[in-house]
Amino acid sequence: MKQIQVVAAIIRQNGRVLLARRAKHKHQGGLWEFPGGKIEAGETPEQALKRELKEELAIEVTKLNPVFQTSHQYPEYGVHLDIWEVTAFEGEAEGAEGQEITWVQPKNLLQYEFPEANKAIITAARLSNRYLITPENLDRAEIIEGIRIALDEGIKLICLRAPHFFDPDYRDLAIDAVGVCAGRAELLVKGAFEWLGDFPSAGWHVTAEQLRKLADKGRPLPTNRWLAASCHNEEELALAKQLGVDFVTLSPVQKTATHPDAEPLGWERAKQLIAGFDRPVYVLGGLTGQDVPTAQQAGAQGVAAIRGLWPYELD
Repeated sequence: MKQIQVVAAIIRQNGRVLLARRAKHKHQGGLWEFPGGKIEAGETPEQALKRELKEELAIEVTKLNPVFQTSHQYPEYGVHLDIWEVTAFEGEAEGAEGQEITWVQPKNLLQYEFPEANKAIITAARLSNRYLITPENLDRAEIIEGIRIALDEGIKLICLRAPHFFDPDYRDLAIDAVGVCAGRAELLVKGAFEWLGDFPSAGWHVTAEQLRKLADKGRPLPTNRWLAASCHNEEELALAKQLGVDFVTLSPVQKTATHPDAEPLGWERAKQLIAGFDRPVYVLGGLTGQDVPTAQQAGAQGVAAIRGLWPYELD
């Protein structure tokens, strides 16, 4: 069966993402898509994307980062997608080929109809480039206050990790955190799967241990709730894909204060693992928000961190 190599762009500007509507006469005509097109012979994906966006949108791309690669099989042919994020360009985007375009808030992307091959990109477009993980050894009030400050500083994705809490205390903390994050950030909780129904607006972040136990049981959450997993190697990434996660953290990239004895992957190995995974990855371990560009150049969605993203210094 014919296989087509395609490059597609998540184009961001002022907190919104650009979509284009496919012409009626094309395959999947009338549906919305992330701009891009076929990679021609002799082109790199980066060259193809710049050419396609100039032809389709009349813009000159000046800053872009690799995101991830994925494949989709239609009855007629297969598509391999190389997905990039465009964060800077010259010119004003327009439908240069007569197509309709629109700028959309990421949270509203699920309201649009896309070709099946584009749906893997929606996840990356809805996610931010920073994933804050709350630190341990803080009390309930300190955690909630830290979350409030982080929200004011623009954090949009938070994992409520508090392994020092007993289950009843963690549940009370999660209730508070859900309320604080409502309408401002996506919250993922950690804990026993028996709690899944207790926090219907929250996502879930599974540990590597839970991943090994649950991978063959299928996705435990509906698609409108985030599901993430902690991964450290190729085997766990495969299990995460089997479970049907939306994204993962990959760690440790560097030495960390939280797990000082863990052997770091290093950037080269992390890049290799990311390249073999078909959904967004946050790199974790000894990183801060300043490492986001390096992470994205390695193909990651961005950076996950505890100390590196917490809004004040920890002892």
